[in-house]
Amino acid sequence: MLEEWNVTVPALTGDEERRAWVYVPDSAWADRERRYPVLYMFDGQNLFRDEDATYGKSWGLLDYLTEHNVPLIVAAVECNRHAEDEPCGGRLSEYSPFDISFGDWGDIKGRGELTMDFLINDFKPRIDEQWPTKPDRKHSFIAGSSMGGLMTIYALMAYNDTFSRGAALSPSLVVNPEGVKAMIKNAKIAQTMLYMDMGQRELKRRTAKKVYAEVTAQLIGKGVLLESRIVPKGFHSEASWERQIPFFMDTLFYNMEE
Repeated sequence: MLEEWNVTVPALTGDEERRAWVYVPDSAWADRERRYPVLYMFDGQNLFRDEDATYGKSWGLLDYLTEHNVPLIVAAVECNRHAEDEPCGGRLSEYSPFDISFGDWGDIKGRGELTMDFLINDFKPRIDEQWPTKPDRKHSFIAGSSMGGLMTIYALMAYNDTFSRGAALSPSLVVNPEGVKAMIKNAKIAQTMLYMDMGQRELKRRTAKKVYAEVTAQLIGKGVLLESRIVPKGFHSEASWERQIPFFMDTLFYNMEE
């Protein structure tokens, strides 16, 4: 079952509403005592259905979860796409943990901390209250792509007491490589598992390849249980990320006991 409703993020967009979604397995209705791990995701509009997706193509996540009977609750909020005075409608700002310089758009103030504050202190408690979740760190996952992938790494590093596992698909590491490295270096983490990938076609630029290799090595050095993958012929799009769902799901559920 997929449910949709509207939420507000006052610290970011005041009273302006944006959509939120939660997927709950059908098995939850057959066994009312059962509880499920929760995967929190960024860019909720691009995950479940093509008709909601920014560019008309979603990850097809609803079909995958249903067809494979995945014992997982997935909760997500739409990114901000409506700020006319900000690049990408404000998405870059909300999905960056630090200030970035973005070409012709100039300097962008990172407001990722405010996004995470909403996710952890407002959205997650609401999901835990209304749905049959396992709310503890062990069963709380986080995932995203592009800037959402960057936010996933940020969440695991800075909010490690909340999230134990994650998936960062095509993370936007090159927007501020030194900021990413400092973030990882300064993190204090418990056992953490991360799936991270990059498409083969995304690594044609030497800088992108170098940064991905450096971040991969740093995460391993930090003790992160990392599944790092270069996707053959992979590129920066929902169609490519959809094909990676089985891979990151394997990581999220690896050695996961009830």
